[in-house]
Amino acid sequence: MARLHDLSVRDLLGEAASESPTPGGGALAALTGALAAGLVEMAARNSPEWELRGAAIAQATVLRERLAELAPLNDEVYEHALAALKLPDAVDSDSKNELIGSSLERAAAFPLAIAEAAANVAELAAVVAEDGSSAARGDATAAAMLALGATRAAAHLVGINLGVLENDQRLDRATRLAADATAASARTLAPVQ
Repeated sequence: MARLHDLSVRDLLGEAASESPTPGGGALAALTGALAAGLVEMAARNSPEWELRGAAIAQATVLRERLAELAPLNDEVYEHALAALKLPDAVDSDSKNELIGSSLERAAAFPLAIAEAAANVAELAAVVAEDGSSAARGDATAAAMLALGATRAAAHLVGINLGVLENDQRLDRATRLAADATAASARTLAPVQ
């Protein structure tokens, strides 16, 4: 598969629908979050009278670039985790279990980073929807909803990758991020005052 950033939209959609395990849910959540951040940038740019316009654009740009960067990295660690899970039984079981454990631990780090960045996009989208131009509110609301989906998907993957580890702070963090994104996106749906 070509690098995610080099694919046309049509080719990316084809890759997502293929039998290949990548791009996986984490990478696609990251790209969804990046699209949401781009939409926040656009909404802020279309709020010329808003005093925090420049700061919102700058923050959205950083988040968009971060999420776009995380997408292929997530797929890379996901592929390593899948390879570890497929090791033959002939491999020493202690070594195999250690490799699987470390691969899944690493695989949980990227969805957590994606959830964090996407939750920040949802919050920023809510601020733009509330304080930016009323003409940009629809796009900011759409961005918040996309960011919410990205956050929740990535947070769910954290739990899957951590498996049976209970009381793990990363899982708690992912759950809080999803709740924060839910609250932020709900604010965008509130009636305009």
